Amino acid sequence: MTLSRRSILSRSLAALAALGLASPARAKTAGKSVAVIGAGMAGLAAAGALARAGANVTIYEARARIGGRVATSMLWPDLPCDLGASWIHGPIGNPIKKLAKAAGAATVRTSYESSAAFEDGEEVDTDIDPFEWVDDARATASRSSSDMSLKDALIALRVMKVKTPEDIEALAAHVHLAIEHEYGGDWGRLSARYFDMGEEFAGEDVLFPQGYGALANFAAKGLAIQTGAQVTRLTPRDAGVSIEFASGQSIRADAAIVTLPLGVLQSGRVRFDQPLARARQAAIDTLGMGLLNKVFLRFDEMPPTPAMDWLEKLDAPRKVFPEWVNLAHVLGAPVLLGFNAADSADALESASDRQTIAAATDALRAMFGSRFPAPIAAQITRWRADRHALGSYSYHALGAARSARRDLAGSDWDGRIVFAGEACSSDHASTVHGAWMSGLEAAREI
Repeated sequence: MTLSRRSILSRSLAALAALGLASPARAKTAGKSVAVIGAGMAGLAAAGALARAGANVTIYEARARIGGRVATSMLWPDLPCDLGASWIHGPIGNPIKKLAKAAGAATVRTSYESSAAFEDGEEVDTDIDPFEWVDDARATASRSSSDMSLKDALIALRVMKVKTPEDIEALAAHVHLAIEHEYGGDWGRLSARYFDMGEEFAGEDVLFPQGYGALANFAAKGLAIQTGAQVTRLTPRDAGVSIEFASGQSIRADAAIVTLPLGVLQSGRVRFDQPLARARQAAIDTLGMGLLNKVFLRFDEMPPTPAMDWLEKLDAPRKVFPEWVNLAHVLGAPVLLGFNAADSADALESASDRQTIAAATDALRAMFGSRFPAPIAAQITRWRADRHALGSYSYHALGAARSARRDLAGSDWDGRIVFAGEACSSDHASTVHGAWMSGLEAAREI
């Protein structure tokens, strides 16, 4: 029996609806033509919900693949590697956990409790917790006539007046590891008032041994998707919108959902022929597009690492790869996954593969000794150089209004276009579940 695209769509959307992952039908939506720009998780969520509501939906994706910043590499067939998003952050009540269950995707837990810092083969104490002073720094920024960077707010604390330059450097190293790696932005550009706004789901994070891409593939089943379709221009036209592509072709739709990454919106490569709402344009201009890059190092046998999930290196803040996931422990694979964030990641992106692998190997040898083996293969990400992302995920930068993410989300041009994506999520920015929920909200706007 051959299944049509319509029957596949009907079955997949029914499965999503049963899990609360697709919005209910709306009579006013039936027959409406909607163009979804971007086949990342926000776009897939929006398109699925609208298709179930009876809209004629097509997703236009500039890449040759779906998923956006969910990208699973199969370069090593025996070990899928997630070059972009890796975890469900807080699975309890998280819609991505429900999606993973519907897709039949296996998950493996990781715990920040299973972590330690190392130097020359010895475990070392992490005796500085920058979060001890973050609330005080936020209070300092709140008392100021204008917002302050997290760096300036921390340095301005009274307790810092008696600290030595070495103490400040140690603090910067801990901020780099604990905060810059989380938000992807330099502490000199993170807003002290708003950098960690939002909410979290509970439970230990989980990752996907077979790759996050399985969720994107499941969510895309039955949907009409055109890859290699790079949008260059949107124009309000009559009661709808005209969309032009780099190929020179154009289409018209009753409405469009724009799920482009913040970095692409900031680049100006997509032209909006009518000005966007002032607050929305201000949000685009002032929010920050952060960077978190990865290197997967593969060894010919299990690397000699402690039986822990997370391995850390605490030294000067601009030293690269201070944080590693021990996939040898988590998945039983001869692979270590290193992270490089914020300004350190930007600086290293211009390095060659050979230089990057050498820097990562040096980091491991600083942690575990000079005899730590060299890798036999590697996979490296460069998200800033990716022209369809121009960064990893958004952060709340100094100068962005408290309401910036809310200002970016929602409709413009009298409802002709609606914006969605992780940068539009006030409560769950920089996450896959934030992008997914934003896509569902955009569908409700339509």
